[in-house]
Amino acid sequence: MGRIFGTDGVRGIANTELSCKLAMNVGRAAAMVIAESIGRKPVILIGKDTRISSDMLEAALAAGLTSVGADVILAGVVPTPALSCLVIQSHADAGIMLSASHNPYEYNGIKIFGPEGVKLPDAAEFEIEQIVLDQIKPYTLRWGWELGRIRQGNNLVETYIRHLCNTVEGDLSGLRVAVDCSNGSASATAGELFRHLKADVTFLHNQPNGININRNCGSTHIESLVEHVENGSYHAGIAFDGDADRCIAVDEKGNVVDGDVIMAILATHLKERGKLAKNTLVATVMSNLGLFQFAKKNNINLEATKVGDRYVLEKMLKCGYNLGGEQSGHLILRDHMSTGDGQLTAITLLSILKQSGKPLSELASVMEVYPQVMVNIQADAVMKSQLDVDPGAQKIIEDAKAALGPDGRILVRASGTEPLIRIMIEGRDKGEIATLADQVADQLKERLSQNEDCKKLEGF
Repeated sequence: MGRIFGTDGVRGIANTELSCKLAMNVGRAAAMVIAESIGRKPVILIGKDTRISSDMLEAALAAGLTSVGADVILAGVVPTPALSCLVIQSHADAGIMLSASHNPYEYNGIKIFGPEGVKLPDAAEFEIEQIVLDQIKPYTLRWGWELGRIRQGNNLVETYIRHLCNTVEGDLSGLRVAVDCSNGSASATAGELFRHLKADVTFLHNQPNGININRNCGSTHIESLVEHVENGSYHAGIAFDGDADRCIAVDEKGNVVDGDVIMAILATHLKERGKLAKNTLVATVMSNLGLFQFAKKNNINLEATKVGDRYVLEKMLKCGYNLGGEQSGHLILRDHMSTGDGQLTAITLLSILKQSGKPLSELASVMEVYPQVMVNIQADAVMKSQLDVDPGAQKIIEDAKAALGPDGRILVRASGTEPLIRIMIEGRDKGEIATLADQVADQLKERLSQNEDCKKLEGF
């Protein structure tokens, strides 16, 4: 993880950590790196989600890009995967998305896509960081006719929706679905998408006001969708996150169908039709133990990567796989999209639901879900850096592994996007693993806090 770029772009509280100056300078540096790689003036798309800060940062970013000669096309409010798709469709040289995904509204982020619709490689991000922070080269400011121009993109959202619709065999008529847009980017696209596909949809949380994105709604706050499905007569519920690159489902009984289970359903469907590339599914080490058992039982290879959709995608691209994702609902269907797309995941799942004639609860039973407990502890950069190297912290984790035995597992990692250390424990007894998770969290917090205090006293 770099000094500006984390595992998922630049993130921070808007107008403080992620200031207008930083956005402008990241735009300048990114345009310079891209221009140098292609040998000409670049054309760069900018998309944004519904956060109140997105307009401000869009202006700063566009100013930075045009000040070094890049032309800018404003895509407006779009899902992150839409921007990725539109970079390819419009033959742009790059795309920059303003979003902090599932985080609260006061956060925002900058995510940069190359011309193939995938995130910039680490080397390019590192070079951008060096220009912004180390000033390894001056900004190539332009003037007169060499300045870049800004224009509004026309019919871009329609192009993306048309692409999604073309991935579905037939339509979704006959399905009654509740869709939670998380007051985010899906609010600008989901209505038209489901109208084209002829589904009977009730929309929830699709009235963004700049500060209600992800607030008690969407894929990270599934409770309101569950309640709505339980009180209605729906075939399924669908929840997106703020920038619509994630999708979590709810079955007709109100049970949550997370990303792991959706992957199992899609992998089964593709394998039955001989379309699961190299008979392999890509997931992360944080996926539920039940997904690993599902793969073994169904003779499907499962490749496990580090946590983060970029690592899943890297493995897929390197090895030619076409299905992968995360428990969070960030699924990548490489046959149709170059990045994770919540709306593509949703309509693919609903299409399988319609074709099968089975209830979603029956489709979801293909995978047994192990009880899983997740506990987060607040951690600054020093605490996070000590997690993997401090012997005391490692002993705490090893002792927990021994206590779990062969029927469980523990994974502890520093978040790449938030000031947190995440502790995940799986096992047969939810009560026991919940108690153990709290114990590990308390012990790690105490241990790593002591290390930080010692460093401060020693003048590090």
